[in-house]
Amino acid sequence: MKVLVPVKRVIDFNVKVRVKGDQTGVDLSNVKMSMNPFDEIAVEEALRLREKGKATEVIAVSIGPQAAQETIRTALAMGADRGILVKAEGDVEPLAVAKILKAICEEEKPGLVILGKQAIDDDSNQTGQMLAALLGWPQGTFAHKIELSDTAISVEREIDGGLQTVELKLPAVVTTDLRLNEPRYASLPNIMKAKKKPIAEKTPADYHVDATPRLKVVKVSEPPKRQAGVKVKTAAELIDRLKNEAGVI
Repeated sequence: MKVLVPVKRVIDFNVKVRVKGDQTGVDLSNVKMSMNPFDEIAVEEALRLREKGKATEVIAVSIGPQAAQETIRTALAMGADRGILVKAEGDVEPLAVAKILKAICEEEKPGLVILGKQAIDDDSNQTGQMLAALLGWPQGTFAHKIELSDTAISVEREIDGGLQTVELKLPAVVTTDLRLNEPRYASLPNIMKAKKKPIAEKTPADYHVDATPRLKVVKVSEPPKRQAGVKVKTAAELIDRLKNEAGVI
């Protein structure tokens, strides 16, 4: 069984994001980029399924600029077998991504698609659900634990106030949550091997998808800076400040 893993190139989660001076977007100049953390978890889970003999091939897919090839190479260094880069400049919205992934699924015929529940740059949390809808496949979102059999997959998913377990018939779409696993580090030998693994280059037009954005960003602004805390000497003073200054009681 093939497992398809979409991976996205985003600003590294350790980097402090800066807004452009004209507030048209986020400043990406000289900023470290890396794989979306939730997608790293998806790659790790796919590799574990292959190591258990449940999957035969792991395919990493990225939709973005030429530089997104580095993100695919990271997945290949972790252990993925091959990659597909769909070159698209600018922002590619979740619906366009889902349509491209649908076309790739129809071409590759994977038994399972595993992807991060959301990307940390736009936080849309839409692609997995849209892909499942377009394909007509069952979906298990926010996966906390996965158990795969020959014809079905059991997904323990995180919900408000607890966990819910659903069983899905294959093929299916699963989106990963933070506590599913701990992604491995790529070893130096695997990083070298990844340079020789194949990456097919495509464009949205190859899949008959119009990736033109349908949304216009009007303004991007930084959140207001938090004010410094205040120390109080007594509980009475605390209550007085909460009541008369903060207005919360």
